[in-house]
Amino acid sequence: MNTTDAAAFWDGVHAARPAAADPQPNLRLTETVTGLPPGRALDLGCGAGGDALWLARRGWRVTAVDVSAVAVGRLAALARGHGLADLVTTERHDLAASFPRGRFDLVSAHYLHTPVALDRAGVLRRAAHALRPNGRLLVVDHGSTAPWSWNQDPGVRYPTPHEVAAGIGLDPAEWTVERAEASRRTATGPGGRTAEVTDHVLLIRRAA
Repeated sequence: MNTTDAAAFWDGVHAARPAAADPQPNLRLTETVTGLPPGRALDLGCGAGGDALWLARRGWRVTAVDVSAVAVGRLAALARGHGLADLVTTERHDLAASFPRGRFDLVSAHYLHTPVALDRAGVLRRAAHALRPNGRLLVVDHGSTAPWSWNQDPGVRYPTPHEVAAGIGLDPAEWTVERAEASRRTATGPGGRTAEVTDHVLLIRRAA
């Protein structure tokens, strides 16, 4: 797929789902960020926007990025409607071609999986370099396939967090892996359907 195909694919995914009035944040974000002082956050692949809104409500200034114009348009409207427009900035990026500017205390990349050809390790490496000292990169990947996932390929293999960290290839003198594990949870999908799924969680901190 090229950039146009990527945008069309993800626009179709989001347009096929009803717009959420108050999307919920991801569990791995809330358990990681609760207790951290608010700063500047970058949400890569913001989707419906639950993470960005949750962060903004806690005083974070959030740059929320997605390739889908449908996703970023919906999130911008939600931020305005919830009185958070001064804390949430939406930007449309195809991360294969462009990356948001700035330095961040937190970069969150939840389920950054795509059928599009993407140098994902390169994107995550760039995200790590966009961290301020003591900033954290949180990468949460699928470790199993949910029944409602767009990718139902039975042969798909999800890399472990340690494999993802190795692929990013960061200097251990400057970046420390604080968490690398598989965690189970009950997920809720479209229509309220639930299923047990596995998350692969990787948390990397940049040195002070």
